[in-house]
Amino acid sequence: MTWSEMQPLLEQACWDTLYMVGWSTVIAVVGGLPLGILLVLTDRGGLLQNTVLNKVIGQVVNIARSMPFIILMVALMGFTRSITGTTIGREAAIVPLAIGAIPFFARLVETAVREVDGGLVEAVQSMGGNTWTVVRKVLVPESLPSLISSTTTTIVALIGYSAMAGTVGAGGLGDIAIRYGYQRFETELMWITVGVLAVVISLIQFVGDYAARGLYRRGGQSGAAPRLRLLRSRAAVNSGSEASDDTDSADTSSEAPKAEVGKVA
Repeated sequence: MTWSEMQPLLEQACWDTLYMVGWSTVIAVVGGLPLGILLVLTDRGGLLQNTVLNKVIGQVVNIARSMPFIILMVALMGFTRSITGTTIGREAAIVPLAIGAIPFFARLVETAVREVDGGLVEAVQSMGGNTWTVVRKVLVPESLPSLISSTTTTIVALIGYSAMAGTVGAGGLGDIAIRYGYQRFETELMWITVGVLAVVISLIQFVGDYAARGLYRRGGQSGAAPRLRLLRSRAAVNSGSEASDDTDSADTSSEAPKAEVGKVA
């Protein structure tokens, strides 16, 4: 197969892969972000502590994560057909890709949110903030660099999943590698496909790492977080000064009886 024959196949396969991965990533972020935050909030000591709910959600996430993607894709064929009307093509592949990525991303979100300083949460609560305020003003902004890294990891995993989806006619680079590289023994095309996948993954990883590092250099917080830290430090200073005033007053009151005793003597 000549390059003029391979080029249109590779171009269409690249667009199909990006289409599948892009929509699957959006659905995974929309579904996995609240799920991961809910795992943190309902955990022991969380703002919405609910041990039973936390264990149920955690078990569902663990089961979904432990299932190999190729089996998940076959098991969801009926569900995929009911949504898209078919089980073949890039639209059909989005359904199992998104469902497989949601629990994966949710666990990454849970890990990122747990790294947030608990003192900031206490500061918001002390100022009368509710759970939604804590999530919106502290948990998400403070964990944003880690969330971007988690999204990058999810995209890279989805590209691998999309290649596996090619085994059942989902399209994309994986489909090209299977149909032409494996079934028709076009070894050259298969290795070019592998090279394209490596370049795409490297570019995505570079962009994600660059964005995360940029946020880390700027502190990784929104404008509200530094103010919360400032309020927290002022509260600590004020509490320290109040404690010293209490100590001074206690010392003064203890010296007064001694003086009166000396006068009586």
